[in-house]
Amino acid sequence: METLNRIHTVRERVAAWRAEGARVGLVPTMGNLHDGHLSLVRLALEPADRVVVSVFVNPLQFGPGEDFNTYPRTSERDGELLAREGVDLVFAPTAFEMYPDGVDGTTIVDSPAFSGMLEGHFRPGHFAGVATVVTKLFNIITPDIAVFGDKDYQQLIVIRRLVRDLCLPIEVIGGPIVRERDGLAMSSRNQYLSQAERDHAPQLYRALCAAGKRIVDGERGWEDIETEGMVALTREGFEPDYFSVRRAQDLLPPREGDVEFVVLTAARLGRTRLIDNVRIRLG
Repeated sequence: METLNRIHTVRERVAAWRAEGARVGLVPTMGNLHDGHLSLVRLALEPADRVVVSVFVNPLQFGPGEDFNTYPRTSERDGELLAREGVDLVFAPTAFEMYPDGVDGTTIVDSPAFSGMLEGHFRPGHFAGVATVVTKLFNIITPDIAVFGDKDYQQLIVIRRLVRDLCLPIEVIGGPIVRERDGLAMSSRNQYLSQAERDHAPQLYRALCAAGKRIVDGERGWEDIETEGMVALTREGFEPDYFSVRRAQDLLPPREGDVEFVVLTAARLGRTRLIDNVRIRLG
């Protein structure tokens, strides 16, 4: 496995693979890898002949007061895990390599349909930062396949829309959420939790499951389900930003006849902001 940090050397390596007829897969990450990330790597390894994992803490997707400076960076351990999985190349650029003129004033890729809802509402500019860096990675690596986790479900929808709208010849694959034994979705930010908070954190998933069961049981009072979810999380000591039922395919409000839904939430527990979702398919 190679680790490269310059755009031109990555392009040279991928061009050599292309000359051999290889199919290239990409797994974008911000590092501090856990089993959830590694499950995405394994998904990419199945259809791809060569797999690139990017490791880059993207400053453009962090807002004021967020944890950019303290986000855990574990490059040596990440490299060991990825080598063990059989990854061909790690692309670990510096911020200067990706944004040579800085992030202020850089060209932005945005998805207006999603920038003001759910995560986009509570983290202004976040998805423009995500869409911009992913577009850069797509242009650098030109993958045939790109794998993203279902835990960041709105991000997955944004990337799929980006690929469609910009006519990019890339297959976007969503990887199932990997959970701890008690149901908590794996996340690099879980390590911010105190032990008492960690013991309590699975209540987030339980509230989502309760909402999902109501939908499966035939309830269609979306506002009631959402309100009860907010109340349940608040009662358990969370500070929820949202608890929302949406159509799985496009995150619009549900309509009569829909059969695929996603229930999404974001909530703070102490100083840690957690996100999670559950998907429901009827019939």
